[in-house]
Amino acid sequence: MNIKNILATLLLVLCSIPIIAQHKPNREKIKTLKTAFITERINLSSKEAEAFWPIYNVYEDKRNALHKKERKNIHSKLKDIAIISEEEASGLLVKHANLQEEKHKLNSLFIKEISTVISAKKTIQLLKAEKDFRRELIKIHRERRMGERK
Repeated sequence: MNIKNILATLLLVLCSIPIIAQHKPNREKIKTLKTAFITERINLSSKEAEAFWPIYNVYEDKRNALHKKERKNIHSKLKDIAIISEEEASGLLVKHANLQEEKHKLNSLFIKEISTVISAKKTIQLLKAEKDFRRELIKIHRERRMGERK
């Protein structure tokens, strides 16, 4: 696979993350909806929720920081893909690989830590609930965009 295909694939991956949460008022609303969605989906008891949410919120803050770093250091450079050199493209791939490794480490540490608070089954349900919530956000966003076009 040549460098353009790799970078194009990378761009698609980066763009697949919902862009809805760019406005601060919406972020808080989305965070509240996500909290309710996850709590319901994994059926957290009040005791579990008390221990779960501080860990989850720290994890999510770190994950968002990595996402911002990715957008700043990689995604912003992809706009000029036609004019970047092979050396710059190689550097972007190294940055991408490093960020993916950081994300993997963060996810692994989170799963280890959260597994001390909730069961393995609830941890799996959490991963599914996060994915389902993202899908719902994307679906709502698409529906709104389609409504605006009419």
